[in-house]
Amino acid sequence: MEGNLPREPGLMHVHSQQSVANWRRNARSSRLDSLQEISRREIFSRVGTGVGSIALASMLIEEQRASAKLVSPPENFTPRAKNVIFMHMVGGPSHLDLFDHKPELVRLSGQSMPDELWEGLRLAFIREKPNLLGTQFKFRRHGESGLELSETLPHLGEVADELCVIKSLHTDHFNHGPAQMFFQTGFGQFGRPSLGAWVSYGLGSENKNLPDFVVLNSGTLAGAGNSMWGSGFLPSKHQGIEFRSEGDPVLFLSNPEGIDDERRRRIVDSVNDLNRTRLADVGDPEIATRISQYEMAYRMQSAVPELMDLAGEPAHIHEMYGTDLGKESFANQCLLARRLVERGVRFVQLNNSGWDHHSSVFSNIPKKSKDVDRPMAALIKDLKSRGLLEDTLVVWGAEFGRTPMVQGKPNDGNKKTVGRDHHKDAYCVWIAGGGVKGGVSYGKSDDIGFNVVEDPMHVNDFHATILHLLGLDHEALTFKFQGRNFRLTDVAGNVAEKIIA
Repeated sequence: MEGNLPREPGLMHVHSQQSVANWRRNARSSRLDSLQEISRREIFSRVGTGVGSIALASMLIEEQRASAKLVSPPENFTPRAKNVIFMHMVGGPSHLDLFDHKPELVRLSGQSMPDELWEGLRLAFIREKPNLLGTQFKFRRHGESGLELSETLPHLGEVADELCVIKSLHTDHFNHGPAQMFFQTGFGQFGRPSLGAWVSYGLGSENKNLPDFVVLNSGTLAGAGNSMWGSGFLPSKHQGIEFRSEGDPVLFLSNPEGIDDERRRRIVDSVNDLNRTRLADVGDPEIATRISQYEMAYRMQSAVPELMDLAGEPAHIHEMYGTDLGKESFANQCLLARRLVERGVRFVQLNNSGWDHHSSVFSNIPKKSKDVDRPMAALIKDLKSRGLLEDTLVVWGAEFGRTPMVQGKPNDGNKKTVGRDHHKDAYCVWIAGGGVKGGVSYGKSDDIGFNVVEDPMHVNDFHATILHLLGLDHEALTFKFQGRNFRLTDVAGNVAEKIIA
């Protein structure tokens, strides 16, 4: 079993390749010697119950990481980000109406798409060669950088100098479920760990009373379901924990009626005693995870209610975000995301649905933009004012973009009912904070936004860059499963050095 790098939870140390190799050899030898001298059952019998056994369970959790090959970034590289807030716009927003202004597409709107682009093209719904469709929205430049954004995003324009808009992202899938999984896990089928799970696995926690990885959903659940924040073959400790806006913030967090904290503590201790006995017998690391999660749930009973109570935030903060207390809203979740990273939660994922605009794209885009524009701009402002933006990576994106061709036929020239189909070959995401250059656009698609022509970024590259900013080498962050080492970026991925400040 490979040794993990020695580090305090939540910190990444920089080592030379030789020191890593030496440490691994010593750790492997030491571990084998220890196993020869004392069995797991003997360890448990010596430690006993209570605090000591909780510590042992924590040690075993850390041991699960020992199958990783965590190689540090190059010497003298300091991780730029400690936390991630990842906003997934479920359904695939039309980047051509939000971030990527194409005057030539507007000029050609209504004309048949070029034959050379249509030949052999597979789309989700369009079956006959369609016409091109330019945006109806005006674009204008913002900030000192002059970054160009749609008129539907006026608040985001106020923080344009913090944004790095990537205009050359491309993916492998054009249907929602596989594309959502690919965007979050680097693989288009069930069973792989999500980005948040990999980050939890690689970096650990900064707050022992809260999960490493928290998920907040607004609207309907994505087609890929909880695989978007699952742990796959990683220990289940690393899966995202869904926080809810109504009832218990986390399911079963509150004590049942008639159960007080003291009795709850006794129940947890009794269950964990049984789990420790079983763990000593079979050595299954998932049992150690279960022990750890019972303890986490008990600690969360105190930490989570205070965290979720937004009422104590100042009035100007609520005004800035546009929060609506007592109701589910993306604004509430953006404010909660700031509170989570402020308390050391490593990875926060916000899933906002309703972006699948196969029809009425020009009436739906302003509605959805209104939902997210103000709160995500407020999130960036708030993080910056608190000194958190410099080490928090804020990510906005989706599983794919939308076609520069029309889906549906305008009636008598009326374009109100038309939409756009799924488009995987060129679309936009943006990143802010966490060591990324602000006020820049990266990459370029052709004049109608169909194919990437400059600085292409595959989803694997996107993941590699995020891990790099967190101080993790995407080629070395691996987990051995079914006889081989797996990684988030599989056998691909290159860091986009140009966007790093």
